[in-house]
Amino acid sequence: MKKFTPARIRTWFQIIYTIMTNGYAYGFLKGKIYKGPLKYACVPGLNCYSCPGAVASCPLGALQNALNKRNFEVPFAVLGFFFIFGSVFGRFVCGWLCPFGLVQDLLHKIPLFKKRKQLPKHHILKYGKYVTLVGMVLIGSVFLFTGFAKIPAFCKFLCPSGTLFGAIPLLSTNKMLQGQIGGLFFWKLAVLIAIVLLSIKVYRPFCQYLCPLGAIYGWFNKFSLVQIRWEKDSCVSCGKCQEACPVNLSPEQISVSSECIRCGKCVDACPANCLKFCGKREK
Repeated sequence: MKKFTPARIRTWFQIIYTIMTNGYAYGFLKGKIYKGPLKYACVPGLNCYSCPGAVASCPLGALQNALNKRNFEVPFAVLGFFFIFGSVFGRFVCGWLCPFGLVQDLLHKIPLFKKRKQLPKHHILKYGKYVTLVGMVLIGSVFLFTGFAKIPAFCKFLCPSGTLFGAIPLLSTNKMLQGQIGGLFFWKLAVLIAIVLLSIKVYRPFCQYLCPLGAIYGWFNKFSLVQIRWEKDSCVSCGKCQEACPVNLSPEQISVSSECIRCGKCVDACPANCLKFCGKREK
C-alpha cells in the first residue's frame, strides 16, 4: 500500500480549488462576467477577472487596477494581500492554488515529446518573470496609455490565463464580442498556443519564465510558514528528490529556492523520509 503524501492529492486539490473559484456556470452559459460582491475580493492564484466563471479577482489585476488610477497612490491593500499570502504560503500558491498552473501540469502529462524540466539557458531565462513584473505589471501599468486611459499592460498584452479562461469562453457565447475581435486577440491567442505547446514538453514554462505572480511569491519562499524541511543528518544523498523535482532543485535548494512551488514530489520520492512538509522552517 502506497504511503499517503500531499503530492498524491495535489492534482485533485487543484481541480477542486479551480472549480470553486471558477465555477460560476451561469457566466459560462450566458457569456457574462460575474460582478457580484465576491468580485471585490482576490484569490491568491492567477485567476482572471474576465473569466465568466470567476467568482473573485486576480491579485495581479487588482494591483494593475490600483496603479492605473489617474492620481498615483501606493496600493497598500493589494500589497498587504501579497504580504499575507506570501508570508504564509510562498510559492505553495503556485503549486496548489493557481488554475493556470493546473493547466500546465495536465498538459505536461500528455505523452508527447521528450520531456524537459527546464529550457536551455534556464539560469538566465528564469529572470524573465521579474522583467515581466517590473516592465509590464508595474512600469507598464503606471506609464502605458491607450488614448487617454492607462491600461493593465500584463493583462492586456500577455496573460495567457486571461485568454484561456476569459477571452475564449466569452467569445464563444457572446456574439457582440465576436464582432470586435482584432489583432490583439490573435496576438494573445498565439501566446497562449505557444505556451500550451511548450508546456507539453517543458514543465510549467509560464510559471518558470514569465509569471509575475510567481516572481512575487518567490520572494517569500525562504521564510513563509509552509515549508518543506530537509533533515540533512538523515539524508542518504541518493539524489532521488532532485530527480523527482520538476524544476531540478537539490535538497539544499528545496523550499528555500524562489523556484520551489511546494509540489511535494520530493517528499514522495525520498526513501529516507528526510523531506517533510512543516508549518515553519526549523533551524
